[in-house]
Amino acid sequence: MPPLSEVVVTLLGLVTTPSFLDALATTAYAFWAGVIVAVVIGIPVGILMGRSRLLDELLLPWVNIFLSAPLTALVPVLMVLFGFGMRTIIITTTLFAIWIIILNARAGVKNINRSLVEMSRSFGATPLDAFFKIYVWAALPEILGGVRIGVIRAVKGVIIGQLLISIVGFGALFELYASNFLMAEFWAVLIVLFALAFTLSEFLAYLERKIAYYAASR
Repeated sequence: MPPLSEVVVTLLGLVTTPSFLDALATTAYAFWAGVIVAVVIGIPVGILMGRSRLLDELLLPWVNIFLSAPLTALVPVLMVLFGFGMRTIIITTTLFAIWIIILNARAGVKNINRSLVEMSRSFGATPLDAFFKIYVWAALPEILGGVRIGVIRAVKGVIIGQLLISIVGFGALFELYASNFLMAEFWAVLIVLFALAFTLSEFLAYLERKIAYYAASR
């Protein structure tokens, strides 16, 4: 590894270059698209699994398998099914993030006080009302915890996708700098990636702490 001072100087000069900004925009697009898909699908599926014993028994083994499986090994299969473009990178990012989101949403619903659900029924709440006004809010601490871990896993997913599927974004920069032994530039991009992941994780952790009082009312 080059001296830290050299990496910092390289970083300061690198972050304003068009190639870095283009790579950042490409990576951000794939990352946020994958995370949004994982959240939009994962939270409702996890809540439904927590509510329905049948659905839970059907899906839980598959969720656990994909959570523990080496998802990098599935990338060649995704490339065959969906091609080599941005869509496959987004799908890869989603697959890295979604399973922990599902499990945490499910755990949050499992921990909800049953009296809240019974009270909503006694006041005439429809299943849709109970879904959004009881399950989502009462399970919010666990849901945010799952999203936070999913975001961290999504960073790994988007970089793997950009390295293995289509050499674009930060993946292209890593490939370029590593193949030309430009270690200062390589570590500079890596530091940016770590900083972005850490910032997102800490922001979501802050939100978790802010809504922690919901857990006490379940």
